[in-house]
Amino acid sequence: MSKKILTGRSLRILSILYDKSKSVNIFTVRMKQSELAEELGITRQALNVHLRKLRDRGYIRTGRGFIDLTESGTEALGLSSKLNFLFVKVLPVRRADVYKRVCELPVRRVFRVTGDMDLIVAVDGDKLDSVLDEVSRLEGVEDTRSYITIEVLK
Repeated sequence: MSKKILTGRSLRILSILYDKSKSVNIFTVRMKQSELAEELGITRQALNVHLRKLRDRGYIRTGRGFIDLTESGTEALGLSSKLNFLFVKVLPVRRADVYKRVCELPVRRVFRVTGDMDLIVAVDGDKLDSVLDEVSRLEGVEDTRSYITIEVLK
């Protein structure tokens, strides 16, 4: 996809929208509805009935070739909308293995960072204890620090 040059007005609109925005969690699935219907073993028409109900309740957004699972949708699945962060320091000789193992855990995101820590792991609030327990047992993990979010400010 080529990057198009934006006019001053377009940039201003994007800037205002960004300034007034609230960050939300959305999970996008790039999948045709016919593929999903086939996976579920139902007709595309039957799937559309279900998708319409989910869309009306605010659990999903749909468009051509994608379905967005909204924050309300993840909450309906029992997934926490509150993210917590786990900072992990790893011995240099064990980094590759620890990175791989952490990525296999039930976490939202894993960021490799510079500084006095090696990883920042974004974890659902209700999974922090179990993820912290797993990470602390990994060979090569020198230190962990966990941070529990209180409120999203921006």
